[in-house]
Amino acid sequence: MTTTEQKSAADKPRTQSWLRSIGDIVAIVLLVMAAKTAIAEPFYVPSGSMEPTLQIGDELLATKYPYGYNAASLPSFITLPEGKRVLGALPQRGDVVVFRWPGDRSQVWVKRVIGLPGDHVALRDGRVFINGEPVGIAPNGDGQSEREDGSEIAAARFTETLPGGRAHTIFKLTNDNPLDNMAETVVPPDHLFVMGDNRDNSADSRVPVRMGGVGMLPVDNLVGRVDAIVGSWDLGMKDQPIWTWPAGLRLSRFFSAVH
Repeated sequence: MTTTEQKSAADKPRTQSWLRSIGDIVAIVLLVMAAKTAIAEPFYVPSGSMEPTLQIGDELLATKYPYGYNAASLPSFITLPEGKRVLGALPQRGDVVVFRWPGDRSQVWVKRVIGLPGDHVALRDGRVFINGEPVGIAPNGDGQSEREDGSEIAAARFTETLPGGRAHTIFKLTNDNPLDNMAETVVPPDHLFVMGDNRDNSADSRVPVRMGGVGMLPVDNLVGRVDAIVGSWDLGMKDQPIWTWPAGLRLSRFFSAVH
């Protein structure tokens, strides 16, 4: 065997090894993308619109199978035109949902479902009315709402109970917010009425898309249901010395359920 033939024979196993490694990497990437498409995907919370349920810096997990699948179910960095859902199902009132914002489907937002298709929804002095009946509301002490710059503002806490008995906590920052009153509106077919739990700091279905809100959310924009927080870090620590950053971990919120 010549020297050239010997070198070629030695290089062959090396090439096969590289090809196997590349194949393994491709398989792992495809598996991760499949899991993110079909099972669940993590998302980061950058704003306080869902306080106190979700805090700035929370890493939440959205499960995708409860509402079925379409283009919105693909990993968030993939943006395709919306389409009809396969194995589709409507959320329940009170579900916290992740969705593609109708104004820019590359953006992923999170809000709570308040109204379902056909519901008559109104607001009077900050209180939600569904199908002519006021939603249950009860004072629940005080809290602190965090702003995006890390500062905090006092907030009144209330427990809101939707038709069907599901209860959650909301924040109210003022008594005279412009969004506290809304004429009765009917949720169209295949749409949802969504709101943030931080009622005075949320551009939601009370605000049309052209003004930076959600408007009536198309069901086909749903990504998934928020079931858990997998991690959380206080962004207010980012301006502190790096060796103090571990103190910003909110360990009590790790692997906690979302209601």
